[in-house]
Amino acid sequence: MAHILKTLNSWFWWENIWMPINCTWADFVDRDGLVFPKPHQLYVTIPYAFVLLIIRFFSERYIAKPLAKALGIKNARRVKPQPNPVLESYFRECSRQPSQSEIKGLAKKCNCTVHLVEKWFRRRRNLEIPTVLQKFQEAFWRFSFYLTSSIVGFIFLYDKPWFYDIWQTWVGYPFQTLLPSQYWYYMVEIGFYWSLIFTLGIDIKRKASACACSELEAQPRERGKGDFMAHVVHHLAAIGLMSGSWCGNYVRLGTLVIFVHDTADFWLEAAKMFNYARWEKTCNMLFIIFSIAFFITRMILFPFWILRATLYQPTYYSTTPVLAYFLFNGMLLILQGLHLYWGYLIFKILKRFVFLKDLKDDRSDEEEEDSLTDIEEESTKSGTKNSSGSSKHLLSSSHH
Repeated sequence: MAHILKTLNSWFWWENIWMPINCTWADFVDRDGLVFPKPHQLYVTIPYAFVLLIIRFFSERYIAKPLAKALGIKNARRVKPQPNPVLESYFRECSRQPSQSEIKGLAKKCNCTVHLVEKWFRRRRNLEIPTVLQKFQEAFWRFSFYLTSSIVGFIFLYDKPWFYDIWQTWVGYPFQTLLPSQYWYYMVEIGFYWSLIFTLGIDIKRKASACACSELEAQPRERGKGDFMAHVVHHLAAIGLMSGSWCGNYVRLGTLVIFVHDTADFWLEAAKMFNYARWEKTCNMLFIIFSIAFFITRMILFPFWILRATLYQPTYYSTTPVLAYFLFNGMLLILQGLHLYWGYLIFKILKRFVFLKDLKDDRSDEEEEDSLTDIEEESTKSGTKNSSGSSKHLLSSSHH
């Protein structure tokens, strides 16, 4: 096994994959004031991810929560359905929204009324919908990171010649020195995407209805596996792309890719926060600004500026592209495919807004209203306790 791993490692770092002709890894030793990115530096992105998770915890708790309260967002208390293993099993294994005929069959099986079964499923579905406060906190964290990254990225890039002339990204390649600002920009950004991977199991399950990392409203009715996987693919592609560009010293282009992506995303997260606070006009305005920013950065700048620099311009500097050329451009094209997918969904939302004056994503779950009052609920519980033995048994042993 050790021999196999050693062989795979030597293949992975084969110079003909990463380096132009007549270049070796030995050429990337720091010398004469030149500093080069080193693959082993990427290990530090993992602890950086955990640092970001700690920052996220405190920002959500001590900044986002008070802000949500100031905007009138309350932490709603969910009422749990009465314990019922039969209905719980059906909910998990068959359907979260049974038809009327199925409800009648379940009511007969549980020896209770159709109304109680409908109410049970309604409350059970509500338990799986994140509260508005949870959604606001997550949107606040993403907004904070993307806004900070955009501002810092502009500060790092505005005085660099390649920010205005894309050809400068290849001048002197591959012997381009690594700047401290580029190091931190890369490490923190990769760490952020690692943190998103680490929290996939606890974050709100998302439908990809608006951008590469997020959308206006994001809870799938049936967990939206396709859209959820689109986000997983995006996060992994982003980490792989940034890590690979770091190893091959495509750092100048990499910083431009990062900047182009982050400058649109914080507008969407801001729109989501105001949507949760029910500031509809502000939400609509921010979403329109986001849509404009998205189409400029993802549909114009990325394909006609970034992809042009990665697909076309390298042919002027080398007549024999290395394997990394095809690898990186393949991942960038996958990223552009995701841009087109999300752009289509944004267009659908905007079209509905133009004709219906409604920016809400119709695929989002809403908490369903409970028709019974607390008094009626207590009466129902009392009635259940006094009902037949079969019903009593069904309502007394469950996971909840």
